[in-house]
Amino acid sequence: MKKILLVAMLVVFGAVSSNAQTKSKAKKSKKTVAVKVATPKLPSVEGAGMVFENETIDYGTIPHNADGKREFIFTNNGNKPLIIESTQGSCGCTVPTTPKEPIAPGAKGVIGVKYATDRVGQFTKTVTIKSNAVGQENKIVTIKGNVLGDPTPADAPATKS
Repeated sequence: MKKILLVAMLVVFGAVSSNAQTKSKAKKSKKTVAVKVATPKLPSVEGAGMVFENETIDYGTIPHNADGKREFIFTNNGNKPLIIESTQGSCGCTVPTTPKEPIAPGAKGVIGVKYATDRVGQFTKTVTIKSNAVGQENKIVTIKGNVLGDPTPADAPATKS
C-alpha cells in the first residue's frame, strides 16, 4: 500500500513539474491531473464466490451489556449470483442475520451478527455460512472479545453526601 501511494505521489509530482515547464506564456490553461489508485483485484472464480474483508471480528474489551452488533462484509468474486442459504451461530449467544436476496457478481453483501454481551468474560464464537460459493459451501467466520463485568461496590467511586 505504501508503494502504491509513493508511485501515485511521484506520478502527480512528475505531471505537475512537467506541466509547469511546458506552459506557454501567451496561453495559460488549467490542467487537472487525475490519479487512479488501483484497488487490489479479487481472484475471480467460475460460479458464485465469497471473499470476506475480515474473517474474524475482534470486539476487543467491551463493557457489560454493550452493543453486540457487528457485520461481516463480503464480495461475490464469481460470475454467478451468490445465494446464502443459511447462517448459524455456534451457540445461542451468537445470532447471525442472513441476506435474503442473491448477491450479484461483483456486489458486496453483509452478514450481521449479534453477540449477547450480558455474558461476562472472554469469548470466541463462530458463524457457519451455508451458500452456493464454489469451494466454500460451509464457510466459518469468527467473533471474539472480552466482556467486562459490572464494577463491584468496592470498585465504584465514592460519593460525597
